[in-house]
Amino acid sequence: MESSEFARRRRDLMQSMGDNGIAILPAAPEQRRNRDVFYPYRQDSDFWYLTGFGEPDAVAVLAPGREQGEYILFCREREPEREIWDGEIVGQQRAVSDYGADDAFPIDDIDEILPGLIEGRERVYCTLGANAEFDAQFMGWINQVRARVRAGVRSPGEYVALEHLLHEQRLVKSAAELKVMRRAARVAAQAHCLAMQVCRPGMREYEIEAEYLAEFRRHNGEPAYPSIVGAGANACVLHYIRNDGQLRDGDLLLIDAGVELENYASDITRTFPINGRFNAEQRAVYEVVLAAQHAAIEAVHPDNHWNRPHEVATEVLVDGMLELGLVSGERGAIMESGDYRRFFMHRTGHWLGLDVHDVGDYRVDGQWRQLEPGMTLTVEPGLYIPPGSEGVDERFHGIGVRIEDDVVVTGDGCEVMTADVPKRIDEIEALMAG
Repeated sequence: MESSEFARRRRDLMQSMGDNGIAILPAAPEQRRNRDVFYPYRQDSDFWYLTGFGEPDAVAVLAPGREQGEYILFCREREPEREIWDGEIVGQQRAVSDYGADDAFPIDDIDEILPGLIEGRERVYCTLGANAEFDAQFMGWINQVRARVRAGVRSPGEYVALEHLLHEQRLVKSAAELKVMRRAARVAAQAHCLAMQVCRPGMREYEIEAEYLAEFRRHNGEPAYPSIVGAGANACVLHYIRNDGQLRDGDLLLIDAGVELENYASDITRTFPINGRFNAEQRAVYEVVLAAQHAAIEAVHPDNHWNRPHEVATEVLVDGMLELGLVSGERGAIMESGDYRRFFMHRTGHWLGLDVHDVGDYRVDGQWRQLEPGMTLTVEPGLYIPPGSEGVDERFHGIGVRIEDDVVVTGDGCEVMTADVPKRIDEIEALMAG
């Protein structure tokens, strides 16, 4: 992504902050996996959104109106001996030349420099509560400024959650962001198609997982979240991630997996028959979920609010449950009582972006948020009929179906970014047969 994109984001945020504010944002800390091994590093989404900077031990400061430069980055110094082991460190010179900082200082000097940047500012925008160590360090800087009040130094009188402004900004995606997200959608779509093609009875869930993870890596991508590969009744466990069961002839396989490219996530779910052919009961349940998804996607439109796709999907699902004999009564009464939640217990979607469950309020002033062009979300209705479901024909027991696509709101409707993955029954069967 071009450095001009990050510069634009910083300008937009500083314009919202005003000249008397200062924003202080830390990078994500490294996380220890065990003893002397760390998890693969992944930058904090807010920090990356504003900087494009991928190293830990960094703090970004935005100081609107500062004559010497408004964007200051504290980061690691170059260490040739350390770089022999761990690779090149960006350092202060490249923080300016490659990452657009107006000034860059060693992170070890932050306690001496940052309090001076805070002095005279009326408001401090910060993200407190996520990192106790940084919170303590932040309060130390503030206390340094307060200690100099008698010397005529003005201390900030207001502390504002940076997320309030920044997450609103992140909610509507730019053209550059959508370009990356469409690419992530294509890569994930290829991986799901590959999974359908290699699937055979007798395999293990993790063998299927290995196929699409390899496809992710071929495109320099990482899993956007722990993948779900649930065969048979495992598909009825919403967050199933053991992925060690066996694929049995006659069962369905549900795969919920997405790739992350340049920190942007895709999120796709498909459900298909392990032997390549849906039986009658599987087909009946699947068609209900597919109809619900079609209705929900049609409702993703700037004329509608966030919850409208969920409402229409639920109506279609309840009608299907009545037809299949999963519930009984009148649709309105079932909707009001929530009886349908035995078989559909989650929302129909979520925001998507730098986080797979991306930031942004779903309600504004107590009302569902109106959809706007550039908002990206998932549409993922499902039906789950676990074994032992009381009062349900046993032929449906153990069937779990979810169908999920990634969509972006446009001026007159929406674009399905993950449309390359088959989801009609005849398309799935044809791909698996081929």
